[in-house]
Amino acid sequence: MADARTANAIGIVPAPANGELHLLAGQLHVGSGRVRVRTLLGSCVAVTLWAPAKRAGGMCHFLLPSRRHQPGQPLDGRFGEEALHLMVEALRQRGVKPAECEAHLYGGADTMPDKTGIKFNVGERNIEHGWALIEHHGFQLANVDVGDNVPRSVTMDLGTGEVLVRRGAPAGKLAA
Repeated sequence: MADARTANAIGIVPAPANGELHLLAGQLHVGSGRVRVRTLLGSCVAVTLWAPAKRAGGMCHFLLPSRRHQPGQPLDGRFGEEALHLMVEALRQRGVKPAECEAHLYGGADTMPDKTGIKFNVGERNIEHGWALIEHHGFQLANVDVGDNVPRSVTMDLGTGEVLVRRGAPAGKLAA
């Protein structure tokens, strides 16, 4: 990677031999070719990036918008700001500039609507930070499905850049 902060980064997942990768919270993957990246979201947010001309892209799944980052501390994919930095650096190594990327933003559900009387607004804060990061890096926004109180399953094909989103049942509702 480009600097000492990215050299020991936390959360970067290599491509699997079978081409199927399931990202957990705090993980990210950047690549190309025959890899399908999937994740399941509640209040977390996923950002996908795709550079059509270079046929490369990736996905991150972050839990929180940011943290107080200490000097010398490795970047950590659990935090949106750091996850996007890691993705941008990995794409730059592939010759991709941020302005060449289409971005998708998903997740940020309110997973405990009206249950506790206490609102942490994690999903809402993640969405706001996701929007700000997309704008900051100059990505072209291609699709958004955020908020509400439904979980989402996101799948990205790194061979084509296609992203599929499936919405689940609203939080607090059990399937019959």
